[in-house]
Amino acid sequence: MSSIEEKFSKLGTDHAPGQEVRQGGDLPESVLRGGLLSGAAVDFSHGDVNDTAFPPAPGALEAFIDGEGRGGAQAYTEYRGGAELREEVARKLAEFTGQPIAASEELIITPGTQGALFLALGATVNVGDRVAIVRPDYFANRKLVDFLGGEVVPVPIEYLTSSGGAGLDLDQLEDAFKSGVRVFLFSNPNNPTGVLYSPQEIVGIAKLANRYGVTVIVDQLYSRLVYSGHTYNHLCASEIAADRVLTIMGPSKTESLSGYRLGVAFGASHLVDRAEKLQAIVSLRAPGYSQAVLRTWFAEPEGWLAERTTRHQAIRDDLIAVLRAVPGLSVRTPGAGSYLFARLPAMGIELHDFVRALRVQANVVVTPGTEFSPDATDSIRLNFSQNHQAAVQAVQRITQLIDRCRAVVS
Repeated sequence: MSSIEEKFSKLGTDHAPGQEVRQGGDLPESVLRGGLLSGAAVDFSHGDVNDTAFPPAPGALEAFIDGEGRGGAQAYTEYRGGAELREEVARKLAEFTGQPIAASEELIITPGTQGALFLALGATVNVGDRVAIVRPDYFANRKLVDFLGGEVVPVPIEYLTSSGGAGLDLDQLEDAFKSGVRVFLFSNPNNPTGVLYSPQEIVGIAKLANRYGVTVIVDQLYSRLVYSGHTYNHLCASEIAADRVLTIMGPSKTESLSGYRLGVAFGASHLVDRAEKLQAIVSLRAPGYSQAVLRTWFAEPEGWLAERTTRHQAIRDDLIAVLRAVPGLSVRTPGAGSYLFARLPAMGIELHDFVRALRVQANVVVTPGTEFSPDATDSIRLNFSQNHQAAVQAVQRITQLIDRCRAVVS
């Protein structure tokens, strides 16, 4: 394999969310003999933004049309995004996080949070740099670090056994920082588990970053979708030095606006400067007309977010009840976001075969745990932002297939 082929092989997408069509291959005959498990198709690899589940936040289409109506003034904004819009977004995010944000220097609008992640890593990671990454965590994190020539330093979280946070061992994180780590990247709430970092964990991360001069990138994509009994702690409003942190957010998930490809990165001004230079080459700017949709962010009708959160929590609880009835299966109740990360019982089938069997036999798409950690060979992730009834029925089919595959063992 040539060096360029090896470089791009690190970005493998065959099993990434939304790539289920590539999950081909033959299934064990013993599984096929069980027959199909009938039911409506449910794709747990991403949220359902149709009218029967969680449609886009009100006003988004109207804002987009208004942006198109402004013509070139909206189509050709500054590379960082329209100045007036950045001022508005910065005010909203400052109120949300409790941390002042200078719109002209500390914020950039990006083509989705995925674009923000690429810009953030491109602005901080050089060839040979050591980058600490939580396991499990968002599937693109380690792939992008590998692609950029960085060295991944894994930091596991004990999410299944921890009751007061994400299960981050701060001593282990400090050991990683002592080893020469220059960047630490994590999501809060964690994707794929939905666990929230405790105040002690957030403060601990901040203190260690300050002590060892580590830059921290935190993905807060689901920080608005927090369930009862839980509180959210913003890293940028902790004790971390202002030039040490870059925060990524966007309206893709909770607000169901993923199709508009909008995100933001805010924080250290020197990193935002670098991100702008990179964005100017990669995409010039976030989609111009779509930028106008950000005016609806944090401006939804009164009660809209609370109602959406309540509906997600009800789905979460019903799916957890179904899954926990399966002997040997482990899953933690998420404190935020719309992900369940279930550790499967021992079965006589490999993980990727099981994922394919779900698609072929049960009309259900899930994402294999290996996308989020190479050692999560017994886990699957479900995005439960779905039609409630269809989601419950789909998870019931998952449990039926688990029983079928368990029977293969005996």
